[in-house]
Amino acid sequence: MEDPRYPGLDPDETDRLGKIAAVAWVSIIANAALAVTKLFGGWVSGSLAVVGDGIDSFGDILSSMLTLVTTLIISRPPDDRFPWGRQRADTVATKFLAFVVFFFGAQLSFSSFLSLWNHEPRAIPGLVAFVVTSVSIVVKVALAFLLYWSGKNSNSGMMVANAKNMRSDVVISVVVLLGLVFTQILGIGMIDLIFAFLVGLWIMRTGIEIFMETNTELMDGMDDKTLYFQVFDAVSSVSGALNPHRTRIRKFANYYIIDIDIEVDSSLTVAAAHLISQRVEEAIKRRMKNVYDIMVHIEPEGNVEQTEKFGLKRESL
Repeated sequence: MEDPRYPGLDPDETDRLGKIAAVAWVSIIANAALAVTKLFGGWVSGSLAVVGDGIDSFGDILSSMLTLVTTLIISRPPDDRFPWGRQRADTVATKFLAFVVFFFGAQLSFSSFLSLWNHEPRAIPGLVAFVVTSVSIVVKVALAFLLYWSGKNSNSGMMVANAKNMRSDVVISVVVLLGLVFTQILGIGMIDLIFAFLVGLWIMRTGIEIFMETNTELMDGMDDKTLYFQVFDAVSSVSGALNPHRTRIRKFANYYIIDIDIEVDSSLTVAAAHLISQRVEEAIKRRMKNVYDIMVHIEPEGNVEQTEKFGLKRESL
């Protein structure tokens, strides 16, 4: 039965988007509880670092809500404006998430730096800050594993980025906890501001990392060269398919789009050549997962075009 949330999609894609949405809701609820707890605990105990950690959790809520919105956009069928569909919304949302993460980090570092520059007096944080931060570490570790596992299984770049952001949150909470420990041992409240500043820098680093990782996909690049060898091996398995070249693989959210040129015996009829191209498509799909579309261009055997300046062949890898 067709899922009313994702009309027009095949069952596998519907199941994939449903799992992404479910994990996003778990993340929203958990981070909402953490954010409120840390903001309250940081305010009561007088720890700016804990408050900053709580603000970062609100950023995690925003990223999870962004994931939910993205699943709805992706589920819309192709139309005359987006004939390929809207799967790249996942990549665009990941890029937007990078800016959000960087903004929260910059805001925390800047406010901490101003407090340090102005030598604002800081009280020693109380026990509540220790308890809240310790609980936060445990919950965030569990969420990071859940998001990463779900992102890999559903091939969602957005969810994997959320997992990396959550991994950074674990480091942030550990740093905050260490700051609280040193503040108590040395009895210097300013240490809390120093650690808050460092936490902000770490958040900014995570935002830059997420931003850079999406560039390859948006520019139609491919880091995993083994995919090309899978394509060439598939073509080699088809009788009559010769000299695969000008091959290009693009990542399209969790799918791949493949363009390839092959040569066939020039004496073949159009129908016979077309049959070979169909067999090439089937062979590629048997070897590769998540193939969205394959375009096979047929050329006569021995054809040479000097103007071909793009695409790959086995010898160029």
